Amino acid sequence: MALQPGSPAPQFTLISTEKKPVSLSDFKGKKVVLHFFPMAFTGVCTTQLCTMRDSFGYYDGLNAVILGISVDSPFTLAKFKQENNYQFELLSDFNKEVSAAYGAIYEEFVLGLKGVSKRAAFVIDEEQNIIYAEVLESAGDLPDFTAIAEAVK
Repeated sequence: MALQPGSPAPQFTLISTEKKPVSLSDFKGKKVVLHFFPMAFTGVCTTQLCTMRDSFGYYDGLNAVILGISVDSPFTLAKFKQENNYQFELLSDFNKEVSAAYGAIYEEFVLGLKGVSKRAAFVIDEEQNIIYAEVLESAGDLPDFTAIAEAVK
């Protein structure tokens, strides 16, 4: 069953581009915007994260943090972050556990690749409950950035 607003956010600890563990619980007391994306350096994924980068100022003063999650390695994500000047952390779900916990994983993706994150967005409130959830079946679609921004307000 898909995660719905009002349900507790699945807890996790993932490795960041700085090769350090980052846990959802680190952000208790803040809103968290989670962006799952299939693969670094692909067109729609870059658009998704660049849109968040370019609207980053909107989240200033809203007590919110943005995190990007994919099954790419921390090394790949570090290069992706550097090349695109993302101000927010990218986290490696290389073992695919968090994508699965959030219902945001393709069993089979393009080119026969298995276990790739779906494009998805979640907003988690200060008490670590989901207040917005969107999991897209088509990797070519983008999340509803307006709805995400509204959920953070």
